[in-house]
Amino acid sequence: MNNDESVLKELKILFVEDEVNISKLLKDALSDYFYSFTVASDGIEGLEKFKNINPDIVITDIMMPNLDGLEMTKEIRTINEDIPIIVLSAFSDKEKLLKAIDIGITKYFIKPFDPEEVLEYLIFIANKLNKNRIICLNEDFSFDTNTNNLFENEKLVNITKREKKFISLLLSDRNNITSTESIKSSLWEEENVTDERLRTFVKRLRAKTDKELIKNISGQGYIINK
Repeated sequence: MNNDESVLKELKILFVEDEVNISKLLKDALSDYFYSFTVASDGIEGLEKFKNINPDIVITDIMMPNLDGLEMTKEIRTINEDIPIIVLSAFSDKEKLLKAIDIGITKYFIKPFDPEEVLEYLIFIANKLNKNRIICLNEDFSFDTNTNNLFENEKLVNITKREKKFISLLLSDRNNITSTESIKSSLWEEENVTDERLRTFVKRLRAKTDKELIKNISGQGYIINK
């Protein structure tokens, strides 16, 4: 994998295609480049998997049973207005193409397509996505909002899933304090968690990172210290 292709390694792809041969062709050609490459066989399954895996990029056929690619795209756009959606289709019909553009298709490839050409375009998209997904917390720390990985001077910091979720929660509204009660209910759900347990949790995270990274606002909650 060269430097251009390395930008793909953290991305999740959803590929929706009812023709098994085409589905296998693209998955075999591209799946190794990505963090995950999930396949669905029609628009209904595609929409379900979209909600479950929260992909970074969707690739879809147009004509499929149960729910076609354009109708699925409309549904996806109500959930995520910005996600890149690429259409692979045998259609050269202008009306289909114009409809696809109208509902926010990012790119349109006519079958038979060249997997290398698709890969080249995915690298182009990935470079744009990467600029938006890495958040600088301070001079030393950054956070990847897609993988929920924390980095110190570009080196991965080994933190738990709950600690990742905590940082992600604080960043979801970075300019405001996240209340103690909101943190408890999000991180522990059904458990009754004491303030002392939360303080211990934060203390352990600070020990792995920086004692100044997360600021406690007495009686209110926590915030990322800019």
